[in-house]
Amino acid sequence: MQLTYDSNKLAKSVSTPRKILRNYGTRAKLINQRIEELKAAANLAVMQTIPKANCHELSGKRKGQLAVDISGNHRIIFQPNHDPFPRKEDGGLDWNAIINILIVDIGEDYH
Repeated sequence: MQLTYDSNKLAKSVSTPRKILRNYGTRAKLINQRIEELKAAANLAVMQTIPKANCHELSGKRKGQLAVDISGNHRIIFQPNHDPFPRKEDGGLDWNAIINILIVDIGEDYH
């Protein structure tokens, strides 16, 4: 998939493994792993096949966004970077058609 970031600051925070370690400390290894998995996936549906990633849609004020797990409470938050979002006939997201994502936040504990 094609990844873009909500800000230059966020993009720079994960531009190299060294910067990931500096910015995210003990979560660096899993953040790097999830980013690499997202990049390697042909579409978002592939992320559903990685149980530890626990790729899921969010609700409430984060409706329209998705997340993958980093650790117990920490996530990478993103949304489809398509206009309009790919939808199935029933109105749900078409995970097979999502090939571009916008990463909104990394390491957030939204619980």
